[in-house]
Amino acid sequence: MKQSIDQILNRKSMENTEIFNDKNYFANKMKNYGLPVPEEKIYIKIPNARAIFENSFRHFLSKENKELVWFPEYEEVVKWIEDNDGRGLLLYGDCGRGKSMISRYVIPSILFAYKNKVICIKTAQEMNIVLDDVLEKKLISLDDIGTEDILNKFGNKRLALAEIMDAVERKSKLIIISTNLSGREIEQRYGTRTMERIISTTKRIEFKGDSLRR
Repeated sequence: MKQSIDQILNRKSMENTEIFNDKNYFANKMKNYGLPVPEEKIYIKIPNARAIFENSFRHFLSKENKELVWFPEYEEVVKWIEDNDGRGLLLYGDCGRGKSMISRYVIPSILFAYKNKVICIKTAQEMNIVLDDVLEKKLISLDDIGTEDILNKFGNKRLALAEIMDAVERKSKLIIISTNLSGREIEQRYGTRTMERIISTTKRIEFKGDSLRR
């Protein structure tokens, strides 16, 4: 039986509606043909984030017999924990204001406890030593960026942070970076392209003020 023009148009309309309602339609079609598709970003949304952040921070400070002193920039970290909008985190600026403890201990402990996510945590020097392993991870925390040497492997120079940020952007990885460098110093050391990738993939929080180590 031949289909009428109206029947054909109605069928096409239903197919188009199905495509429109299926947000994974195009990605699935591409995957079926072995084509690359963007990877899913990692979204973090944790209610009651301030209390959780304070409790975790106090716990790790107590290991050093220190008390929590609340800085304004911590409010921005809390907002990121409440809703990261699929972005990582750059903590930069003046030293001695808790950036390393937040990136190495506080945030990783919170994401593990409340989201069951394990972060690969490395210092800048460790990043150089195990760069290829770091590049395989989906969640990465790098502490004290700017203190590492240029990686020279088998006579080939590699810019570790540049490689990592390229992977973060291409593969939708979540990265947390702490550094005592300013924004301008980051760009001068690692280049405009790496800085642009940091800007596009992270929320940036500047730490300004006196060091607690004094």
